[in-house]
Amino acid sequence: MAKIISLINQKGGVGKTASSNAIAVCLKHRGYRVLGVDFDPQGYLSFSVGADTRDKNTIYDVLKRTVKAQYAIEKNTVVDVIPSNGLLTSAEREFTGPGSERILADSLKSIASLYDYIVIDSPPELGLLSSNAVVASNVVLIPALPDGYSLQGVIQVHETITRIKRAFNPSLVVGGMFLVRYYPREALSRTARETAQLLADKLHIPLLNTYIRHSNVLSKVMTTLQSDMIDYAPTNSAVTDYIALVDELLETGVL
Repeated sequence: MAKIISLINQKGGVGKTASSNAIAVCLKHRGYRVLGVDFDPQGYLSFSVGADTRDKNTIYDVLKRTVKAQYAIEKNTVVDVIPSNGLLTSAEREFTGPGSERILADSLKSIASLYDYIVIDSPPELGLLSSNAVVASNVVLIPALPDGYSLQGVIQVHETITRIKRAFNPSLVVGGMFLVRYYPREALSRTARETAQLLADKLHIPLLNTYIRHSNVLSKVMTTLQSDMIDYAPTNSAVTDYIALVDELLETGVL
């Protein structure tokens, strides 16, 4: 059965989609069967892997139960994905009845045996969609920028995760927080890492040892080329950082 991982943060622009893509690709290169689930109406994960969402089944169709999850999977050279588009925004209004927080979890049950890992890219808003992602997951990871504003947002994210864990998913594991777009030579980044460690200690969650350095190449791979980052730039600093991050998560038993 697949281990389901979601990446969550209440802020946009913190590298959540890039990290979802990168973690999925790294796991794929380790020989695992991996599926990405784009659970953000903006559809950035779908775009980053080159998925075609025109007249295709999406995660919204799966939630509506007009199609089974296996028929919404799009296979491509980067990683298998269930894509998303703007229609998903209506889910917050449509799914309001009892059990609405479990719709994604129920939808993924039928394909859990087909994959080793399912990676969910959740939206930045802490609403119904993010709640569904957390309820469906075995593990949550929290990407954050090395700045005070981003780290403050982690507190709210942690509160949301804790509430959902208590109410719906007691076996959920908070796999840790990790810093992205990190500049190791800058004093500000190093100070932010110290702050992140203090915050992680206060919240009783791990701060992962691996940080992700900033890379324009990685952005190009995902937004312009829509390619497999390891195939395209295996020695790039950010790519090697993501490989190290996944190795850390595997070695510590988080994944």
